[in-house]
Amino acid sequence: MAKPLRSIDWKSERPNSARTFATNGAVDRIKIVGTYNYNHFTESWYTAPLKGEKPTWAKIYVWNSPFGPYLSASAGRPIYDAQNRLLGVADADIHLLKLSDFLRGLDISRSGQVFIVERDGHLIANTGAEKPYTLINKEIQRLQAINSPNPIIQSIAKYIQASNGFQTITQDTHFQLEIQGERYFVNVTPWQDQYGLNWLMVSGVPETAFMAQINANTRTTIALCLSALAVASVLGVFTSRWITRPILRLIQASKAMASGNLNQSVETSNIRELNILSNSFNHMSGRLNELFTALEHSKEELENRVEARTAELKTTLKELQRTQSQVIQSEKMSSLGQLVAGVAHEINNPVNFIHGNLNHVQECTEDLLGFVQLYQQQVPHPPAEIQVAAEDIDLEFLQDDLPKMLASMKLGTDRIRQIVLSLRNFSRMDEAEYKAVDIHEGIDSTLLILQHRLKAKPEQPEIEVVRDYDRLPLVECYAGQLNQVFMNILVNSIDAIEENNAKHTYQVLKDNPGRITIRTAVIDAMWVEVTIADNGGGIPEEIQQQIFDPFFTTKPLGKGTGMGMSISYQIVTEKHSGKLECVSTLGEGTEFRIRIPLRQQVM
Repeated sequence: MAKPLRSIDWKSERPNSARTFATNGAVDRIKIVGTYNYNHFTESWYTAPLKGEKPTWAKIYVWNSPFGPYLSASAGRPIYDAQNRLLGVADADIHLLKLSDFLRGLDISRSGQVFIVERDGHLIANTGAEKPYTLINKEIQRLQAINSPNPIIQSIAKYIQASNGFQTITQDTHFQLEIQGERYFVNVTPWQDQYGLNWLMVSGVPETAFMAQINANTRTTIALCLSALAVASVLGVFTSRWITRPILRLIQASKAMASGNLNQSVETSNIRELNILSNSFNHMSGRLNELFTALEHSKEELENRVEARTAELKTTLKELQRTQSQVIQSEKMSSLGQLVAGVAHEINNPVNFIHGNLNHVQECTEDLLGFVQLYQQQVPHPPAEIQVAAEDIDLEFLQDDLPKMLASMKLGTDRIRQIVLSLRNFSRMDEAEYKAVDIHEGIDSTLLILQHRLKAKPEQPEIEVVRDYDRLPLVECYAGQLNQVFMNILVNSIDAIEENNAKHTYQVLKDNPGRITIRTAVIDAMWVEVTIADNGGGIPEEIQQQIFDPFFTTKPLGKGTGMGMSISYQIVTEKHSGKLECVSTLGEGTEFRIRIPLRQQVM
């Protein structure tokens, strides 16, 4: 049943300046139900607009009205006549308890908490069932947010109060907070207008509200990664056989020629580079047959000559043998160059495909193994069928060996990619046109690829990366090759830091973590300079003179080819007409300076 309607009016004269009327459904006054004294000249809704001489919001007030507790925000405006004489004040109240009802209807209120506070910390409205006021001796008293009976609102308010207070927040603020054993994501937004309203809107959402979709995405990701692994494995096997069969035929023919059977011919291949190599091999075989035929003919003629020409025939024979060796060596080098270029080109794509999916496979495998471990913890005594299946597949060995297999596969693909990349750069098979690019994007992409090397490990904390970027214009360069330079230098910096970290305890490393500093700047409006510095162990002075030499490396056998810095120096100095310098102090660290022109001079 609907409550009866009432209306209130008041006048300036007292006593009984305010009267309460009962009304009907048409809001017609029926009778007076109560009278009381009310001095509106002292109320903030009346005095505030007069004091400011403009429309303004008055201070929020509480009132135990005949209709029940009343929490109101008043907006008042002074009214003047043509002679600028005050006629009165027009006022409108907002029932703030209705604002709490509105907040409870928001979607976010189903899982989180939303509340509004003044800058002094008093509650205005909230999504909880708790009121933003309390009754003390039948008197209404407004609540501070830090005293709210709602534990979530109270915890968030206390955290804000302890973090410089409500008055200091001038822009959107985000933070995380542990409340009752659960993480909450909190957002604080200032809200103010030109008429004096200055509130803070605070929302807190538990982490569990986000996890349902994340778990569904995780299962989808696992399924996709397993499918990608299967496809990559099948393609890898097929591609390996497709490439190796023509190469095996070449090897067998080469062995036969080395054994003396020069009449060899190799079938052509569907791979363009291997087809060129096969044609070159067949041409070499034919040439060798011709040369040996000529040699045999010469020997027959020598046998018929007199003894006086024996020395001349021996000299001719030696010349023919030397020519034969030169031809073989020349043909082998030509064939080897074509073979290297072709193999590098054909291996690069499948290896990159396999390598690119190994990271996802490894992550998914770790997640899957973690899920199995969690299941074992939660269900220590599974059904007999599951126990038998676990014994049949040797689950404990599988959990231990599978990550090792993936790590070995990743190490192998890393090694292959490095070798292929080195061969392609030295043989100049990866040429491209100059283009204007954002250097910072290349650096950030390289750091993203190396993120697994930078993150914390059980034996050492995370390697810090400090970016000190200047505002750079677009730079004309070979973007891919310049990224390779960044990769080589950053990998060397990480290796130097890890080698230096091995000499110290974890606590020492925590107090003095490894750090890589990357600075960019424009020099003389014509050059861009990229500086990459680390705080590793440094490079001895006698080694600094050799770091750009081909095949020079201080790393253990199998860990480095000695070609990375040589290729980087070639890319910077020859391809970009720039400079690559190394400055290092033993025990303090190493700094590489890359300087290239903003615009390349096209010849």
